[in-house]
Amino acid sequence: MAGDSSKALHFLALLKESQRGKLKIYIGMAAGVGKTYRMLIEARELIENNIEVVAGYIEAHGRKETTAQIAGIPVMQRKKVFYKGRELEEMDLDALLIQHPGVVLVDELAHTNIPGSSNAKRWQDVIQMLDAGINVITTMNIQHLESINEKVEKITGINITERVPDLVINRADEIVNIDLTVDGLLERLKEGRIYEPSKVPVALQNFFQPEKLLQLRDLTLKEVSRQLERKIVSSIPPECRDQLKTVVSAISLNTASAKKVIRGSSRLASIYNSKWFTVNIQEPGEEPEVVDPGLQRHLMNNFKLAMELGSEIVQLKGREPAIEIVKFAVSVEAALIVIGKPVFSLSYRLRLKNFFRELVRLTGKNNIDILMVSSNADTKK
Repeated sequence: MAGDSSKALHFLALLKESQRGKLKIYIGMAAGVGKTYRMLIEARELIENNIEVVAGYIEAHGRKETTAQIAGIPVMQRKKVFYKGRELEEMDLDALLIQHPGVVLVDELAHTNIPGSSNAKRWQDVIQMLDAGINVITTMNIQHLESINEKVEKITGINITERVPDLVINRADEIVNIDLTVDGLLERLKEGRIYEPSKVPVALQNFFQPEKLLQLRDLTLKEVSRQLERKIVSSIPPECRDQLKTVVSAISLNTASAKKVIRGSSRLASIYNSKWFTVNIQEPGEEPEVVDPGLQRHLMNNFKLAMELGSEIVQLKGREPAIEIVKFAVSVEAALIVIGKPVFSLSYRLRLKNFFRELVRLTGKNNIDILMVSSNADTKK
């Protein structure tokens, strides 16, 4: 308990540093590790130190230990929303903005709001509160982090549709990993402390398999370590460290690896606190009015993902994509270009001049590195 108290006092010191809304995230490998429980313990510590705390949205999932910790914490009444003939409840963002408490507790950061809400996602609600100067403590599981979506899907076999952009994580002033051994988590599950007993057998057969949990735990530890490294890098004066000033990710109209290129670039830009641009070269015949609508929609979705992760979008026109990409990279002083890695066909390799040969030649002349990201499917050139 003494450790929890010192952490609460540390967050208290952060609150007093400036008027900007502070963000603290409790993160874990899966449901049931104790994120909400720890958040509530900290809230009680803050209240004891005369900080105004309001529970904006707490989801106890019927867990007795968690529910007990809510006692004594003011709870904001949820907003009633009617959707498809049903009355549902959401966090009342408008009421919280009006009340403007010192700290708001927000569970399940990745949650998708009911259609018709002020924002589509709960993380957008949190950003709005931070921008208004309200401090937020929130919780999330590692599988909801946008930039590792492919890794999580490969581990779990589940397409995670509720995701939080890395820019939200990067904005956090503190990230705390609520760690638990895999055996400890499985014991909690079997004791009925995570889900009601009828749901336990299904959970054990699906998400809560030891090998899956072990890999998710590894991802969580690495992410928290990455965030610590990022803070260290950003706090060291530029003259005392190597600096990757700018990253350029290049995507084409129909690149299968575009999302992996974007997510990989996001992580690099985050680690080095770099500027990041996502570039598409519109070649002749790729104008929006003539291109296949499906391909155009695919490109727009990739642009949307890049923007959510913090990239600036740049569209250029030209007959020679390699020339245009390098020209742009030079103009923004980029040190790295990230591209998708295709599977080369024999005819493509036999060409005297092709995109990749040109890109290698031009980046070599301008002292720019290339990082190739493989796709999940073969993309032959």
